[in-house]
Amino acid sequence: MNIQDNDQVRAQVRSAYAQVARGQDGCGVGCCGTQGNGSLELGYSADELASVPDGADLGLGCGNPQAIAALRPGETVLDLGSGAGFDCFLAAKRVGRSGRVIGVDMTPEMVTKARDNARRVEANNVDFRLGEIEHLPILDATIDAILSNWVINLSPDKEAVFREAFRVLKPGGRLAISDVIATRPMPPEVAKSLEAYTGCIAGAASEATLRRLLVEAGFADVVIQVRPGSGEFLERCMPGSASYVASATIEGRKPDGTTGHDRCGPSCCAPAEPAQ
Repeated sequence: MNIQDNDQVRAQVRSAYAQVARGQDGCGVGCCGTQGNGSLELGYSADELASVPDGADLGLGCGNPQAIAALRPGETVLDLGSGAGFDCFLAAKRVGRSGRVIGVDMTPEMVTKARDNARRVEANNVDFRLGEIEHLPILDATIDAILSNWVINLSPDKEAVFREAFRVLKPGGRLAISDVIATRPMPPEVAKSLEAYTGCIAGAASEATLRRLLVEAGFADVVIQVRPGSGEFLERCMPGSASYVASATIEGRKPDGTTGHDRCGPSCCAPAEPAQ
């Protein structure tokens, strides 16, 4: 896609998710509307669901990145496509008062909803920012862990997403992503469908493509694993989709420099921007 096409896709996605944030009927985005039980199926616990503000869980995930993130007290965590803040609020409990969580979303209505949720529960260690995940409003080398749940497939420029993720991670920082991957070529009518794209299906990349983009961005220890039993869940989101996409966990690590530069990307040894 060219820049104009990319901007058109982002505008379409932004419009669809603004509708979700406003709570309008007729949502065709992902699995919205499967709040509560849908998240339980994805591996979140009842205690976790009860711990977040009402309205934070919009049922827009395809897995549980918290389960692979191994978050620790005091860490700084970034959520790509944070929506109403569901994963951010859970991460905030894991990193504690000494830690920090930043959510970035390109839909103003979602950011407003997330900020309102944070105010209601006085989540002072959570910060929601308006921005595109291809152009993160985050300083270099300031993040310990990056989460994302069924969002990167929506980006028309995944190369830029992973390049930006690598830039903002500290050396040794890690990715913990739940998303869909393409398991076979999609029929043309699906690949070109706006509903399938905003529904987090048509924008899925293959495992080989994702692995290549991550390695080219500089990531090491890349692991991509298909989530068992995801087909049934995806079929409810969009009938027929399980024949060409699957939910998967995607992990990677920014080299810490202790083993030399043989695994570095082109920018990992560049000096970081001064703190602001």
